[in-house]
Amino acid sequence: MTPPDNLLEVRDLHTRYGRVEALSGVSLHVPRGHIVSVIGANGAGKTTLMNSVMGLLPPSQGTLIYDGQSLAHTPLETRVARGMCLVPERRDLFASMTVYDNLMLGAYSRRRTNWKGDLDHVFTRFPRLLERRTQLAGTLSGGEQQMLAIGRALMAKPRLLLLDEPSLGLAPLIVRDILLIVKHLRDDGVTVLLVEQNARASLAISDSAYVLETGVVKMSGPAAELARNPELTASYLGG
Repeated sequence: MTPPDNLLEVRDLHTRYGRVEALSGVSLHVPRGHIVSVIGANGAGKTTLMNSVMGLLPPSQGTLIYDGQSLAHTPLETRVARGMCLVPERRDLFASMTVYDNLMLGAYSRRRTNWKGDLDHVFTRFPRLLERRTQLAGTLSGGEQQMLAIGRALMAKPRLLLLDEPSLGLAPLIVRDILLIVKHLRDDGVTVLLVEQNARASLAISDSAYVLETGVVKMSGPAAELARNPELTASYLGG
């Protein structure tokens, strides 16, 4: 059977924090093998969207379809086993453990099958991690910690990688390097849903994008077209 073109579909998603609705009817699709960006200001609902997709925050309404199947009542561990992986905004590394041990935690759900080849691949993508493999994660720079967070996710062999603000707090040159690596991940066959405040940088590597404002999709389309949109340029690109 031919797999669906969209690896992920979000349909009319509503998510609440108590009485406050953080997402109000969000719909989007993530084609297989693409990078799709969600951009917006603080408080737009971007992280809520990622947590809802991953199953960390149950939506109050709407449908999530992953690889042609509903994610309703699907626990987090099952989503991970099916190839979904989230790199959260705060990275959630184990500061008192080494780089190597943090990476190996990413492979915990795979019963250690072929993890050596995947570890070699991570070190190829992130040579700095190979150099720092015996160093404690808490002593790494911000950019190195972000590399480690992405590398740990790759050890889980994701088909869909959810990246929440990977450039947050990083110097511009490091942001460029991190997003270039994300672009290479797509070339490796990983589908990416990327949440970013840095609209210009994320649009430059994305196939398509959605603009989220206060829990509502205000604009969407091919990334190259959105980068030239006057309204978006004025609001998010400093034009």
